Amino acid sequence: MALSVLIVEDEAALSGLLEWHFKSEGYDVRVTPDGEEALLMVRESQPDLIVLDWMVESLPGIEVCRQLRRAKETARLPILMLTARGEEEDRIRGLKTGADDYVTKPFSPRELIARAEALLRRSRPALEDGVLRVSDLELDPIAHRVRRAGEALKLGPTEFRLLRHFMERPGRVHSRAQLIDAVWGMDRDIDERTVDVHVRRLRQAIDRDGQDSLIRTVRAAGYAIEFAG
Repeated sequence: MALSVLIVEDEAALSGLLEWHFKSEGYDVRVTPDGEEALLMVRESQPDLIVLDWMVESLPGIEVCRQLRRAKETARLPILMLTARGEEEDRIRGLKTGADDYVTKPFSPRELIARAEALLRRSRPALEDGVLRVSDLELDPIAHRVRRAGEALKLGPTEFRLLRHFMERPGRVHSRAQLIDAVWGMDRDIDERTVDVHVRRLRQAIDRDGQDSLIRTVRAAGYAIEFAG
């Protein structure tokens, strides 16, 4: 499944250039010039990364960043701030607001992509040598194998896809609608109650006696997988 990036940039030429470069690297890309719309787009479908210009329409990028950091669902969402402001105080302000990295215009698109990839690696500590790990749970997407505390587990194909989606994004809260899009596909007619059924089956498969439950239900929001302890 391709990683997704939301580009919030009101310079059409630069926005198009960034979109082209990210798509060339295999990312799913969405673009908006508007800060308010960016917040709506994140709530609708949370990306893996945001490239956020400081000065955009409707709502400044720094305020977009602040609001995303205040919300529990997006508190750890990687944000790369992009701006013409090069002064030290501006950079410090952006980082203190919650930006993970800061790129000043003009810049090399290749360098920006490299910084974005570095952010994604740091934000996804579960991934190591192609194997996903969260606490004592391991998922090998190539061998199609799941183990917990060294014990092999049997999962159905839907539960496997669901677990992989969770483990690729540990700590992130996923709404039922987002899980339907990611696991079943937008073209499938799936009831949200079906998601609850498969999450229950997944818990039964991975949680054994004496083991901590790794999948957390977030009331009125959805589900998340988290590191135990």
